[in-house]
Amino acid sequence: MFERLKETLRDALSRASSPQGRAALAQMRDALVQARVGLADLRAGVDRTRTRLDAERAELETVRRRGKLAADIDDRETVRIAEQYDRKHSERIAVLEKKLVAQQEELALAEHEIDEMTAQLRAAYVGVVPPEAAPPPTMPDPLETARAETDALRRDIDRAARDAAAQRHLDELKRRMGK
Repeated sequence: MFERLKETLRDALSRASSPQGRAALAQMRDALVQARVGLADLRAGVDRTRTRLDAERAELETVRRRGKLAADIDDRETVRIAEQYDRKHSERIAVLEKKLVAQQEELALAEHEIDEMTAQLRAAYVGVVPPEAAPPPTMPDPLETARAETDALRRDIDRAARDAAAQRHLDELKRRMGK
């Protein structure tokens, strides 16, 4: 995500001692600002995933409670449907937990890169150009990441359609039973 920005920073560092030094430093500052904006987007993504995870956990608890209530009154059809929803919500929770871990790792990596960029900028301001650092850790392939996100979105849409159909079926069953 930050490779282009880091390249801009490297270019600016290499020109910092030339007559165009001020412009290079300004370019470095702009690159760092863009990186921080990207970092804010990553944090927002982590927050959204946490919110979705909390909502799924709440839904799972509700489904389990309803399944228990249905079992107490020996409503086998509602128990069966509750078990289906239990599995679905449990699967979603597992996926969201994995996604949250991945997002948190990506956020930590981005924060580390921004810290490096900030140190390089500070060094450039005092006229010290840092030696080339070790190669940065490899970032996930953006195309693979986009595919994974598209697949996850597709699964979410399919799951929502199945949930809506199941809810309609449950409502119809309740209507027939007079509940």
